[in-house]
Amino acid sequence: MNILDKIIEHKKAEVAQRKILVPVVELEKSHFFSRQTYSLKKFLLDETKTGIITEFKRKSPSKGIINANAAVVAVTTAYANAGSCCLSVLTDEFFFGGSTEDLIKARINEIPILRKDFMIDEYQLTEAKAMGADVILLIAACLSVQRVRQMAVFAKNIGLNVLLELHAEEELAHICDETEMVGINNRNLKTFDVNIERSLKMAQKIPAGKIKIAESGIGSPATIELFKKNGFQGFLMGENFMKEADPGKAFAKFVQELKQTSGKPDH
Repeated sequence: MNILDKIIEHKKAEVAQRKILVPVVELEKSHFFSRQTYSLKKFLLDETKTGIITEFKRKSPSKGIINANAAVVAVTTAYANAGSCCLSVLTDEFFFGGSTEDLIKARINEIPILRKDFMIDEYQLTEAKAMGADVILLIAACLSVQRVRQMAVFAKNIGLNVLLELHAEEELAHICDETEMVGINNRNLKTFDVNIERSLKMAQKIPAGKIKIAESGIGSPATIELFKKNGFQGFLMGENFMKEADPGKAFAKFVQELKQTSGKPDH
């Protein structure tokens, strides 16, 4: 069993338990459930912004503890103030040390929030809206082509943005009308190896009109510029900042370097 298989097996049991503890009808009563969501597409296409999706992540199966001491409000607020386009907040507890509470706390920020988790059931999409998320992630490696479309339709019907994540060329068939934003994970979810060249080749096969987002393995402004030249408009960065003692400060420094590299003025 690879890491992804283990995560999905655990997630099935977890979702079944959560359904019993908090029924859908209770989730729909959340004051967040009726809020108007932010458009990630709008933020990514805004040329005055960085295009960077910053992640709050305490640990991962491949790296172990990344940052056990980071405070979610302090870090996400610093990210937002320094120019993040979107906050990706891990809500998986068992493998990534996240929680629903982390996302709820991050909601004080007035930018899109992605619920970063392994979505296998529509219940989780309702949960995402109820906890204040704007965007949900559908991972092609976890879902059939049919399930991606079903879940994307459901998400859009309750006002959520959808980001489809691919990590292999055979998953291109998962792209559908409802998946406007397509992320290519530079990290193989089964081995956790990073390969940027593979992602750049895959990007050429994504249909025109889709917003392309590069995920994982981005460590320098030069890498972002490389992805931009290949048609990417979004860049999800996780461990790069979270491994620092002060992730917000590390991100602010990175943004300054990016502006110098791209020649953009300092807004």
